[in-house]
Amino acid sequence: MNPRTVATAFRVVAVAEAFSWVGLLIGMFVKWVLETSEVGVQVFGPIHGGIFVAYVLVTLVAARVLRWSPVTALLALAASVPPLVTIWFERWATRTGALPSGDAVRTS
Repeated sequence: MNPRTVATAFRVVAVAEAFSWVGLLIGMFVKWVLETSEVGVQVFGPIHGGIFVAYVLVTLVAARVLRWSPVTALLALAASVPPLVTIWFERWATRTGALPSGDAVRTS
């Protein structure tokens, strides 16, 4: 697998996971606080669940292809639990070189 493709896929799924969290949180607010509708949870629950599974799978692939340390891989997986932390992890991983950007792709 191409490291650049894996890094791009990771970024896309990390951002999608965060946005799906936002949709689910809004749906839960409408359901439990406003007590008006369950539609948001019914729509964003499965969407978030699917993207969450995709994030975990892409993280495992990225950890292998990009040769992440076990600590980095566990941090990436843990980032999927709290809302919006996948974006923080993606930025941190880019800043530290764990997630290559542009032409800075490890080939060895």
